[in-house]
Amino acid sequence: MRRTALRQWSGLRPLVALLAVVALVLGGPVPAHAEPAEGGTKKLRDALEASAKGHIEATAKLENSKKRQVLLTAELKKIESRLVGLTAQAAEVAVESYKQGRLTATGLLLQSSDPEAFLKRAAELEVMAQRDGRRLRALAEERSRANTAKLALDAEVREQVKQVNQLAKRKREAERALAAVSSGASGGFGSGGSATAKPAPRNPDGSWPPESCSVNDPTTSGCITARTLNALQQAQSAGYRRHVSCYRSGGSGEHPKGRACDFSAATNGFKDETATGGDKDYGDRLAAWYVRNASRLGVLYVIWYRQIWHPGTGWRAYGGSGSPAADHTNHVHLSMY
Repeated sequence: MRRTALRQWSGLRPLVALLAVVALVLGGPVPAHAEPAEGGTKKLRDALEASAKGHIEATAKLENSKKRQVLLTAELKKIESRLVGLTAQAAEVAVESYKQGRLTATGLLLQSSDPEAFLKRAAELEVMAQRDGRRLRALAEERSRANTAKLALDAEVREQVKQVNQLAKRKREAERALAAVSSGASGGFGSGGSATAKPAPRNPDGSWPPESCSVNDPTTSGCITARTLNALQQAQSAGYRRHVSCYRSGGSGEHPKGRACDFSAATNGFKDETATGGDKDYGDRLAAWYVRNASRLGVLYVIWYRQIWHPGTGWRAYGGSGSPAADHTNHVHLSMY
């Protein structure tokens, strides 16, 4: 039975070799040379994810607070402008009251020569009272609105201080997490051009809505999030069309969650070798493009060529176990919020 199996295998060898040659000639996608634990230890990946999420959320809250502050400042300016006019009207009421004195119905009756004159003056007094009452009420209401707007502005300033402190905290957390694999700040890979990516949908307050791995992954047989698909499609629309692999069932990190993609630097699929020349330039431009469009797409972090970009720290040196996959010198790694 063993001899039969060996004979069968011997007969299949030419076919297997032929299929391998065909795959190479046609440039078919090669399995990704990416380690299951790429991105470092689970502890490091969890720390990076938590600090990046915290930084992104604090940034969204800070920007939202700044927008509210602008609106409140404009509203307060309008209220204060109205208060100038209403205060002047209230002053007129005070002057008229001082000149005319407190006119009562009895006083009017004594000053009136006949009932008709009394009724006429009483009606005039009622009109004046109503007008003056409206002016004084409007002044009180505007003062109340101004006080409310000022309190809201003070609250926004406190919120912004809180979020700035939160950003500083998240930056420290990211730096502590990266200390094990980073030797410090690095130069990155250029500007990445303009922010041309189509923005992913956000909540009304500017935060990112939670997403599950519910969209078919066009690069594998697995699933990805809608935000990850948008990031992939936007990069392809920008001209980055080399081989990509997103979902991966094994290991931890964002790949099994459908929130990460590996972009091959080589033209015909992943190569287990460090990119050079045009392949290196392709990876440089792609990594920089994702950083430039990070806030529009919801990028968590990017790893490429022994460097990692984190929203709280910018580009920093990064080292894996030394292989092209671990050091990310053969592919750009993208993690999404």
